[in-house]
Amino acid sequence: MKENFKKKVFENGFTLIFEKREVPVVSMALAVRQGGIHEDLNEKGISHFIEHMLYKGTEKRSSRKIAEDIEKSGGEMNGFTSDELTAYWCKMPSKNADKGLDVLIDIVKNSVFDEKEFEKERQVIFEEIKMYKDNPRMHVFDEIQKCLYGGTMGINLAGTHETMNSITREEMVKRFKEIYVPNNMVLCVVGDYDFDKLVKIVEENFPGKGEGITVKEFDLKKETREEEREGIDQANLVFAYHSPLATDSRDPIAEVLITLLAGGMSSRLFAEIREKRNLAYSVKGDLNSNKNFSFSFIYVGCKPENVSPVKDLILEEYKKVSEELTLEELEEVKEQLIGNYHISMEDSQSQMVGLLGNEIHTKAEDYYGFEEDIRNVQLEDVKKMASEVKEGEFSFFSLVPK
Repeated sequence: MKENFKKKVFENGFTLIFEKREVPVVSMALAVRQGGIHEDLNEKGISHFIEHMLYKGTEKRSSRKIAEDIEKSGGEMNGFTSDELTAYWCKMPSKNADKGLDVLIDIVKNSVFDEKEFEKERQVIFEEIKMYKDNPRMHVFDEIQKCLYGGTMGINLAGTHETMNSITREEMVKRFKEIYVPNNMVLCVVGDYDFDKLVKIVEENFPGKGEGITVKEFDLKKETREEEREGIDQANLVFAYHSPLATDSRDPIAEVLITLLAGGMSSRLFAEIREKRNLAYSVKGDLNSNKNFSFSFIYVGCKPENVSPVKDLILEEYKKVSEELTLEELEEVKEQLIGNYHISMEDSQSQMVGLLGNEIHTKAEDYYGFEEDIRNVQLEDVKKMASEVKEGEFSFFSLVPK
């Protein structure tokens, strides 16, 4: 759908991304190029905290009115914070898209950061932090990131009890005013809307400019740890390794390799660990690739006594790929990835997230080159990357029953 794609970078740095569709639905996100990777250790979680607060009321809308204006118009709304961006999105019937866009602009321009709501939402985030820790599957993903990174990247996006307890309303408002400026912002719209109208809306609502955002220091690690916990029956483990930083898009070689190993029920590790040996129920993998960091991971839920055998099987399978991968198997995985990509494009919201993510990473239009990138992956490149995943070159975390 590249022929329906338009993009405009305004003089003040504001970026507008648009893909026209005839279906009467519009997905839109207003995002800022700010996430956990831009936070100091003593303020970790402030981006996520700001995201929560922007739904708590503006100068003309209460939190309830924000929700009503979207939901009573047939739409849905939410937001998310990642390591490299914070986004506020809604999906609307196209006839009510103007209202949805007005709400998004209102919350990023006119939020009041009410003191009472601020303190109430702080307590909500405390509970969110507890939820991540109490959920074994969520917890192991937090911990594997600590095994992979030091510095700000080693702390959950929600922050810690200490950082969340120390942030004041004044500090939040100051940071908000520094970050939420036109040169740091991106509006991404996919659906039945008018591009020229969007240009006028941006020009009217986002004049001026501000300072840029700086990535904070972090270092790469390779660490293996185990944690025991009472009250659980299953072991949860994550095997992960740093992937090369791509220069123009998600690294297609790393994408192919992790899909080959753990991308679905037809993958090598699902077949080896679950189907052949019945050692686990869940075997899943993915690539977390961003502008400033990239890692591949494999998650497995199994019996405690199977942790070591599963780890050995993962390493053995990487070795087999490095030595035995055939062109036929490689082409099958390529078709899997390309097919999944085209299926995801069917949904305007998924397409919006893909375009937005690529804009933060490099540029949105790279998203349309996914199929070509995957087609160009060579057999020897995949085998070489697989050979580099060996003892001492990965991180490993397991949470086991005590």
